[in-house]
Amino acid sequence: MSLPDFGLGVWQDQLWMLVFVMIRVGAALMAAPIFGTKSVPVQVRIVLAAVIGIFVLNWTPIRMPQDMLATETFMALLVEAVIGFSLGFVLQLAFAVPVIAGEQIAGGMGMAMATAVDPNSGGQSGALGQLLGIFLTLVFLAIGGHLLWLRLVVESYVLFPPGGSWDVGQGGWLVASFASQAFATGLAIALPVTLLLLLVQLVTGVISRSAPSLNLFALGLPASVLAGIAGLIIAAPLLTEQFVSLAEMAIEQAGMVVRP
Repeated sequence: MSLPDFGLGVWQDQLWMLVFVMIRVGAALMAAPIFGTKSVPVQVRIVLAAVIGIFVLNWTPIRMPQDMLATETFMALLVEAVIGFSLGFVLQLAFAVPVIAGEQIAGGMGMAMATAVDPNSGGQSGALGQLLGIFLTLVFLAIGGHLLWLRLVVESYVLFPPGGSWDVGQGGWLVASFASQAFATGLAIALPVTLLLLLVQLVTGVISRSAPSLNLFALGLPASVLAGIAGLIIAAPLLTEQFVSLAEMAIEQAGMVVRP
């Protein structure tokens, strides 16, 4: 095996094997919504990837490429990164659902301008979407979704050993199909509250036409905000069930991505 020699003796080959294994784990942690957020330091992700890599090396036989500078080796490294990104991107799609639902609800409430800096992505996003995202994060952690996802990452080395064959087209199709399911779930979450807001806007429109002296903005905006808050409180049990179902669906889809 043609590898650079750093003078580590017997630890040399083990170190390179660990680095080779950490590529898939590191890509998965970087793409995942909880582990890959900006609030998690890079050093913590590297240490976590190293710990998981050591666990994988102790329980799964890994065979290193003979020539690290060969074209086949670079292709194997690329496949490792794609598998890891696919596992993390499935969760990323699931955690984008609350943002979509929050934007739809906030638009009906007249709170689309209420934005704040998202600490996870570093960009601007709606305050209501961030609130629903926090709810989904708590539900995901409560049902142990992070542990199940890490187990899938470890088991992926048994299903698809490094250097083995992985159908990139099928994996990409599974991720794309889950994206459509996730967007449909986001619309289903926002639909009850959005219908309530639509009804309130119709009522305020009829009142404003019946009494033109009333200020539509002074009447409609507070009514929409109060109706949106009431709708979220009433739909809270439904939101909990939707979030649990979404988290379970994301874990199941991630398992299908790494399933031969």
